[in-house]
Amino acid sequence: MKKLYLVGFGAGSREGMTIQAEQAVLNSDLLIGYTVYIDILKAYFPGKPVMQTGMRQEQERVKTALYQANQNQTVSLICSGDSQVYGMAGLALELSVDYPEVEIEIIPGVTAALSGGAVLGSPLTHDFAVISLSDLLTPREKIIKRLELAAQADFVIVLYNPSSKHRPDYLQKACDRILKYQSPETVCGFVRNIGRDGQESRILTLRELRDTPADMFTTVYIGNSETKIINGKMITPRGYHHA
Repeated sequence: MKKLYLVGFGAGSREGMTIQAEQAVLNSDLLIGYTVYIDILKAYFPGKPVMQTGMRQEQERVKTALYQANQNQTVSLICSGDSQVYGMAGLALELSVDYPEVEIEIIPGVTAALSGGAVLGSPLTHDFAVISLSDLLTPREKIIKRLELAAQADFVIVLYNPSSKHRPDYLQKACDRILKYQSPETVCGFVRNIGRDGQESRILTLRELRDTPADMFTTVYIGNSETKIINGKMITPRGYHHA
């Protein structure tokens, strides 16, 4: 069978995988993915053949997956979180025009915004925006515009890829932009290594967040004007009790 699954396997724990994702992996002859993700899955599915590539080799990874599927194999291309949300699903569909006989199935997963939000409480009960601060594929000017418009609209904002070795001050600069429209006391939070060893979380103010170190494995939550702390949990009310 010429089959390619685009598998979102969640934050990294076995418990965070959906039954559908696990079944796709079990049904596959080969798993392909970023080195970090494949190393995680190898512990859960020992003996399953794997191929892995490093950071910034997305096109090579997808082309390899399509090629291997075209050799009458069932292949899972592994993505963390959800396979659509900053994952490989879109690129795989774009490149699949060269492999018309390969059947592609998108397997959804629990993206970091949701799994991290559950750690903090319920920050996403109302409208929210998800924005990546990585400018590898998106111009920095567009990222800044999206940040400012989301802050003006009073969305809860979830930030992916907030900082890296080459972008150590991007979270600080993002907070500066948001502080133009939101109070320094706005309730915020972050979760690092969601669902993995070393998971760490904290609820803090926007002022404090500005000077907080973060990395590529950190997901950041910036509340809206109604977000509050109740019993140590970050909550964005939707107003059900007023209905």
